[in-house]
Amino acid sequence: MFAVTVCFQIKEGQLDEFLPLMIENAQTSLKAEPGCRQFDVCTDDARPGEIFLYEIYDDATAFQVHLASEHFLKFDSEVSSMVADKKVATYSKVTS
Repeated sequence: MFAVTVCFQIKEGQLDEFLPLMIENAQTSLKAEPGCRQFDVCTDDARPGEIFLYEIYDDATAFQVHLASEHFLKFDSEVSSMVADKKVATYSKVTS
C-alpha cells in the first residue's frame, strides 16, 4: 500500500469553484484507476479554505499513473490559479 496526503490552501473566494472540481477528480480516480483504492476529500469548518486529501494506492507506480492520467492533468490545470499553497507527502505502509 502507498498513502498520499495533500493539503491545499485555497485562495479566498475560490473554494466554491475548487471543491466540485476536487470531488470530481477524486471520484474519477476511484472509478478509472484500478490502483486507486481510496480517495477522501476532507474539510473542517474551523479551517476554511483548507482541503485535506487522503489517498491510498496499490503502490508508488499506481500513484504515478494517477499523476499522468488525463483527468488529473485536466484538474491540475483548472485549479492551479485557485491554489495558494499545496503540500504533498507520501508514505509506504510498514505495519497494519
